[in-house]
Amino acid sequence: MSSQKLSIITVSLNAAENIQQAIKSVASQTDVFIEHIICDGHSMDGTQEIIEKHLELNSHIKYISEKDRGIYEAINKGIRMANGSIIGILNADDFYVNDTVLKKVLDQFEIDPSIDIVYGDLNYVHKLSPSKIFRKWVSKNYYDNFFEDGNDLPHPTMFVRKEVFEKIGNYNTSLKIASDYEWMLRALKVNQIKSKYIPILMINMRLGGVSNKSLLNVIRQNLEVLNAWKINGLKPNILVIVKKLLLKVRQIKF
Repeated sequence: MSSQKLSIITVSLNAAENIQQAIKSVASQTDVFIEHIICDGHSMDGTQEIIEKHLELNSHIKYISEKDRGIYEAINKGIRMANGSIIGILNADDFYVNDTVLKKVLDQFEIDPSIDIVYGDLNYVHKLSPSKIFRKWVSKNYYDNFFEDGNDLPHPTMFVRKEVFEKIGNYNTSLKIASDYEWMLRALKVNQIKSKYIPILMINMRLGGVSNKSLLNVIRQNLEVLNAWKINGLKPNILVIVKKLLLKVRQIKF
């Protein structure tokens, strides 16, 4: 087992229906040194009780529950709490596809110490029937016009050296839906942080997240995507949005 510690951050708010599967998914990972940081937004549906039950059984869990101003503020809180050299984010509704995902990720960092970001593939699955795949997101290696072609990384599969956050900053909380996109744009395009894509399925992500739960949120997300370019001193192009939407449609399993 490597001596490097992985910090996995899970943000939750009234996630009693699925938080237990996320917790067990992290706990089941083999041959890795993990801390699981759960930042709860003061849930009132039994989420806190579920987390506290697992806290008693798992010494690798760190837990805080208090009101916050959104997902990205909570993630930033988790980053500040993290003691691991590598940080990943697992949503409360999501889970790893098997117990070797984190070991495979860690191996990539150890094979090439110059790599600062590792990412892979994910499936969007139906909320009530997670064995049913709605959309398969197969990513690709980063290249110069990666974002211009409508691409971005499957955020839940992204693992980052903590020193990268220290270098370029955490998530921009002025963006409520697309702050992850802005951070990836800032890291890969603006700061040229070295990344590695590994073509393995890592995450099953349930439909119904903030960005895709309504048409209005989809519109808001795309407006924030354009704003992310402006924030980074880049010229936004509406074709980026068109290309992003076309890529998403192609990934849907009809």
